[in-house]
Amino acid sequence: MASDLDDEIDDLQAKIASLKKQLRIQTSTLITAPSTRQLFTEAADQPTTTLTLPRKDNTTTTTTTTDAATLNPKLRAQSALQQAHNQQSLYRACATLTTFRARDPDPHAVDGGAILGLRVEVISRARFLRPYYVLLNRPYPGGGGGGGGGGGSRLLRVHRHTLPPCIPLAGLAGRYLPAPPAKKPAGRGGDGDGGVGRQDLARFARALRREVVRYHHRLGVVADLRKAAGMGRERDEEGEEEQLNRLVDIAPADAEAKHLSIEWADGRTGRLVMGDDGEIVKLVVLGENGRDREAGRDLLGGAVRVEEVVKRMAALT
Repeated sequence: MASDLDDEIDDLQAKIASLKKQLRIQTSTLITAPSTRQLFTEAADQPTTTLTLPRKDNTTTTTTTTDAATLNPKLRAQSALQQAHNQQSLYRACATLTTFRARDPDPHAVDGGAILGLRVEVISRARFLRPYYVLLNRPYPGGGGGGGGGGGSRLLRVHRHTLPPCIPLAGLAGRYLPAPPAKKPAGRGGDGDGGVGRQDLARFARALRREVVRYHHRLGVVADLRKAAGMGRERDEEGEEEQLNRLVDIAPADAEAKHLSIEWADGRTGRLVMGDDGEIVKLVVLGENGRDREAGRDLLGGAVRVEEVVKRMAALT
């Protein structure tokens, strides 16, 4: 009895949360509609009017009618907030890579504490994630251009970052932001950057964001696989054979989310390897008698990308 009551309470709470979410969506849709904004504009342009109404004691009272802006200040404030949110979302969606200047508070920082920052925006599963930041400085000595407080080389180096550990930042920096050699070749003059590979900040930023987007795309694919497999849902009406063939766990097996660990209810385990962009590289399923190739074929169904497996599993459930 108590468990039934708890289940009913949980269902009601889930329905309330769903209704609140729908209410927020409908409210934002109505507030940002062109017709609603036009009503706000017309109401703001209309002057207030004064009416004189008679009373029972042969006296008059003055009533001032106000426009919609005065009657609904909360509504107009919500409209302004929603418009600001839309503008911010549009900027974040279009300007996925931005640069900014900052200053290192350390009094002993190189180049007078000058910092060049990269802000990386990522959208995953229809939501903006917390931006990632990469801070660059110019610590190399030399006379290559005289920029900055120290008058040294203009070559950049990664100073700090907030990227996930699986992002190959060192490799990207070594490829697109190479460091100068330890010593200049003997008998050669020129500026302090002579003999150094050319740095390309734009290509570095694009390659960096591509790696971050790939990583979150793989995480999203794992979540879609779990949802398509019906994990977290009760299946009381399944038969015994269906219960044994049911997937019970799909989870990343490495930090890059390229290797997925798969477990069945009957004890079989599998390992799926996918590439950077979600293509299936290999799938191995192990059962009691060794490798189970039939289970691997049933799971993939001829798919070459993980997204195709998600669609196939969603169609079967």
